[in-house]
Amino acid sequence: MRVNKMDPLIQVHDLVKIYSLGEVEVHALRGVSLSIDRGEFVAIMGASGSGKSTFMNILGFLDQPTSGQYLLEGINGENLSRDELAEIRNRKIGFVFQGFNLLSRTAAIENVELPLIYAGASASKRRERAQKALAAVGLKGREYHQPNQLSGGEQQRVAIARALVNEPSILLADEPTGNLDTKTSEEIMKIFQRLNQEMSITIIMITHESDIASFGKRVILFRDGQVLHDRMNLTTTVFMKPGENA
Repeated sequence: MRVNKMDPLIQVHDLVKIYSLGEVEVHALRGVSLSIDRGEFVAIMGASGSGKSTFMNILGFLDQPTSGQYLLEGINGENLSRDELAEIRNRKIGFVFQGFNLLSRTAAIENVELPLIYAGASASKRRERAQKALAAVGLKGREYHQPNQLSGGEQQRVAIARALVNEPSILLADEPTGNLDTKTSEEIMKIFQRLNQEMSITIIMITHESDIASFGKRVILFRDGQVLHDRMNLTTTVFMKPGENA
């Protein structure tokens, strides 16, 4: 399918998700409709049970809606096989999780190379792109350190590099600072901002912390499976580069 660059990257129409727990039906999403353009940095907020995680799983083709439509670059995953969905996830979506999900006793650069191995890239191409991704998150010189030799913030940087290495259409970040202290959280958010601003990477991030959401350009608040509000963030938290003046 040929992609029209002027179309929204993500289009969601009347999305419904119902889980059946025995005789009980849980309505996780109740008719969500929205679109996200290329290059946006969107923070999705909501209390536990609000539907934000279900929504993120659908965006990542990790779950299917009960009804409604979700298109990523015009692709509807409804009738695709597991292998086809896995290929889309590997090529078009980068995932960053709260728990890092790195392989232990495996060097940072080898962790970053994993998506490229699944994509069938050559060893030389894997190494080159992994080095570039690690440099982009400030880990040049730490490529051969294992996770237990890295701080929590450095481990999350490796996870971000791994998410970037396939040059995906979107980066989905699920509570990416949930295991980090305040200072390290700010450093990670500064990386996300730079990737969004300088490399035009589309970022969609789940968080329950308003101070973390303030780094996004747009904030969507979920409540009871619906979008309570969706607005541009006019007070985006911005960190200056060294030498810059506010």
